[in-house]
Amino acid sequence: MNILLHLQRSALLAGLIIIPGLAAAEGGPGAGYGKISDGAYSIVAEVRAKPGKEAELRAVTLPLIDLVRGDPANLVYFLQENRESPGHFIFYEIFANQADFEAHNAMPYVKDWFAKLPDLADGGVKVMRMEVLAPAAK
Repeated sequence: MNILLHLQRSALLAGLIIIPGLAAAEGGPGAGYGKISDGAYSIVAEVRAKPGKEAELRAVTLPLIDLVRGDPANLVYFLQENRESPGHFIFYEIFANQADFEAHNAMPYVKDWFAKLPDLADGGVKVMRMEVLAPAAK
């Protein structure tokens, strides 16, 4: 499958998964959308484990879920693994702006994770920097 199509599909699926959880926490269908403004800074990233390093990459990546979600600047964070290709991870993240994302990348736990990738990941991280779009005002 074309990687861009795959990433777009993953982002779409993540969006469908994300919002119901936010809405439920905030009291009604669509209520969680208010946290994410037009122009928010979104990331769809991909990393693949080197052959035989799938479990090790998973083990060092799973702790990021709580760490990133605990960052007050993070609005949404999902880590996904391809069911048909273990060790192939897709990250879906939303920050209010690029500065918040850059501050996130400067965190020691993020730098530590990136430092482990040369031994674990095949080709590093591929990143698409996205902009969240909102419908036109009614």
